[in-house]
Amino acid sequence: MTELHAVTGAFGYSGKYIAQRLLAAGHEVITLTNSVNRVNPFGGRVKAFPFHFDDWQKMAETLRGVKVLYNTYWVRFNHEMFQHETAVNNTLALFKAAQAAGVERVVHVSITNPTLDSPLEYFSGKAQLEQALIASGLSYAILRPTVLFGKEDILINNIAWMLRTFPVFG
Repeated sequence: MTELHAVTGAFGYSGKYIAQRLLAAGHEVITLTNSVNRVNPFGGRVKAFPFHFDDWQKMAETLRGVKVLYNTYWVRFNHEMFQHETAVNNTLALFKAAQAAGVERVVHVSITNPTLDSPLEYFSGKAQLEQALIASGLSYAILRPTVLFGKEDILINNIAWMLRTFPVFG
């Protein structure tokens, strides 16, 4: 029997590779995304659903029947209309929806060394989410990558461009 898995942001950078591996393993995959009309790199094999952060019960309906939820959702930088605090609250709603839907396991992508007392919201927010997931009663795995690198990566490729353009010797 085919298992149903959900990947947040399966049309984005890291989520795309997770979804690709799940499909190759024979799983059915759905995605929760803020970009339901984005080009589907899987030719329709991954069905897109909106997050519905403002209605966790609606999100729970989307997740009903999902065995594993892979959460890559986060915000890289604070923006005028969207902050790390918003991402924390949205992710808490996602966890609540997963619990209500009966999701068997959550695989949560965090960051290396998240701490509640970090002066950086990125890290303290990730720490809040780890604690909430642990306390949720859900079965979970927390991944703490230092950096994800690939051809679509922004950070490492920008650093490489900068070093090629502005050589620095120490």
